[in-house]
Amino acid sequence: MGTPDFIREIRAKAGHQLLLLPGISAVVFDDGGRVLLGRRADNGRWSTVGGIPEPGEEPAETAVREVYEETGVHCAAERVVIVQALPEPVTYPNGDRCHFLDITFRCRATGGEARVNDDESLEVGWFALDALPELSEFALFRIKQALVDGPAWFRPTAEG
Repeated sequence: MGTPDFIREIRAKAGHQLLLLPGISAVVFDDGGRVLLGRRADNGRWSTVGGIPEPGEEPAETAVREVYEETGVHCAAERVVIVQALPEPVTYPNGDRCHFLDITFRCRATGGEARVNDDESLEVGWFALDALPELSEFALFRIKQALVDGPAWFRPTAEG
């Protein structure tokens, strides 16, 4: 799907200025413990699946929707694993600047066939944890945190 219509409307007025946006990521595992990854069309890198919630959409619904839209895989969101502002703003090729507040969910695949299902991915596939393609540190961190049983990770405050 790419950029949601409501963001296009904001951009028509705000231009390329920095926007703080919610982002939802999904770390999806199958019954064999493999992780679902997509190679992004915008930068050619492998990553976990994610996107922006529609107005009024619950974050877990966004995770499930984005996984299906991008990969053809049905999944169930199991728990929140990370709540974090991404370390750096993102600048897109068209000059748009965004800083994302990411909520990452651990998800379980429930059906479907992994495939490129929209124009946001170049490739989609399941990977064993010991055979991952090259990933950013943040994508690896998402996967690592999804494997840990426990409360959601967040960066503590200076006083925390």
